[in-house]
Amino acid sequence: MRGYEDNTAFLGEWGPFQQTVFFLLCASTIPNGFSAFSVIFLGDSPPHHCFVPDSGNLSEAWRKAIIPIEVVNGQEKESKCSRYRLDVVRNLSALGYIPGLDVNLTEVEQECCVDGWSYSKDIYQSTIVTEFDLVCNDKWKQPFTSSVYFLGVLCGSFFSGQLSDRFGRKPVLFVTMAVQTLFTFVQVFSQSWEMFSVLFFIVGLGQISNYVAAFVLGTEILTATVRVLYVTLGVCLFFAFGYMMLPLLAFFIRDWRSLLLVMSVPGLVYIPLWWFIPESPRWLLSQGRVEEAEAILRDAARRNRVTAPEVIFEESEGEEKPKPEEHHSPLDLLKTSNIRKITLILALVWFTLSMGYFAISLNTSRLHGDPYVNCFISAAIEVPAYVISWLFLRYLPRRISASASMLLGGGALYFIQLVPPSLPSLSIALEMLGKFGMAIGTALMYAYTGELYPTVIRNTALGSCAMISRVGSIIAPYIMTLSTYYKYLPYILLGSLLVLSAMAIPLLPESFGHPLPETIKQMHKRKWLKCPSLKRMRDHLNSSLMNDTRLSV
Repeated sequence: MRGYEDNTAFLGEWGPFQQTVFFLLCASTIPNGFSAFSVIFLGDSPPHHCFVPDSGNLSEAWRKAIIPIEVVNGQEKESKCSRYRLDVVRNLSALGYIPGLDVNLTEVEQECCVDGWSYSKDIYQSTIVTEFDLVCNDKWKQPFTSSVYFLGVLCGSFFSGQLSDRFGRKPVLFVTMAVQTLFTFVQVFSQSWEMFSVLFFIVGLGQISNYVAAFVLGTEILTATVRVLYVTLGVCLFFAFGYMMLPLLAFFIRDWRSLLLVMSVPGLVYIPLWWFIPESPRWLLSQGRVEEAEAILRDAARRNRVTAPEVIFEESEGEEKPKPEEHHSPLDLLKTSNIRKITLILALVWFTLSMGYFAISLNTSRLHGDPYVNCFISAAIEVPAYVISWLFLRYLPRRISASASMLLGGGALYFIQLVPPSLPSLSIALEMLGKFGMAIGTALMYAYTGELYPTVIRNTALGSCAMISRVGSIIAPYIMTLSTYYKYLPYILLGSLLVLSAMAIPLLPESFGHPLPETIKQMHKRKWLKCPSLKRMRDHLNSSLMNDTRLSV
């Protein structure tokens, strides 16, 4: 059987059929953009301090002084988790004592926030932090909420790949889109942090599942330069558009329940897409369902107004033919030495990129300035990143472009520690440059990974790599907390991992200019990096050892 792309060349690259698939699949990734980062606004912690009940016998001076002053990073701020004992302060107020003049406040006993907290509403009307009091002793729940979401993403990455390879790309795409939409809506009715977190886990499970399914479906239907355009300026750019929509929505909707309600609406628009998005003919062929694959391609030919050949897929002797009863699991990614080497290198790269990307993205609310503006800039910077990744994929070898992008990201994060404290804007700029490099690398690795693995395990491979990357994203909310030990430790750690990944990528086989492999056998035929200097060095070493052995004898 000739290659898939040779057999389907009669369709052309950019007819009405390909255009419909391209834009509808791209549009399906928009909700993923604002869902992935919604916790930035849903779970942000506004300024707060202990609530002080109204009391007629508490003077105005004591009401202002009842919150202790603490020094944080060289600045005096009101304590968030303690106040002076209310009964003691009331007695001192009733006696007419003036705080700081008649009474030394450092000698007054303190207590925790037994009456709850008072939250500033200058930025948010409400968040899950203000709703469920996720502060002080429960402050650990703030980053853990993000980790729960990414834990759902991890599980979705693991199961969706296998389900998609087993039951098809299209059913998994639409079922998981429905899961994401439905449970985002149900989150509106959360009565506790525990309920919210469980539902958030399920939303994360659906979010990554439909993204990976859409990515693979488009990769397998589209061909040549259009496929490169799809995996960069397609899904990635539309994901960035969804990301940019998030701060705009959150700016006008500052109540977390209302924001979730609005975020769940777009999912309903995608229901009619079932009748316009076809199943992957490549996947159907890998399952031995040749007639169904040909039916889809004949319909595509009709829509493109071209004539399909009488027999689209011709078999030839000696060609490996996928067996419909043969199923693959993630264990196949470690079965042979070549595949195992590819998988381990990709695991390191995906883990590093995901951890760094989400650590920097989730940190935007802690930067100087307006959180909505910061989030929008963090999202907007991905647009030129994806444009550059498209140019890289079209004109440059995969190994060079992926390695260079990660060196850029790692170098920018390293240089942050050299910036003087008087230039915080420069630190922010370098942080955004680091994210810029990681965004390029992420877009490249989605395409590169899909090109390295054959059709029979492509979705399983992408799902498994995404699963490994989510281990990094689960850790990401805690990365920036390492700054409590050393201010620049998060940036040094992320920069080191990025440089290490950049050094490992050249060890992968090159896929630039090669057709997608259909079978594992074709995957083994890929050429690996050969280094003549290392071979000469090894031969010289062996020759020296042999000479030393002769001399000793």
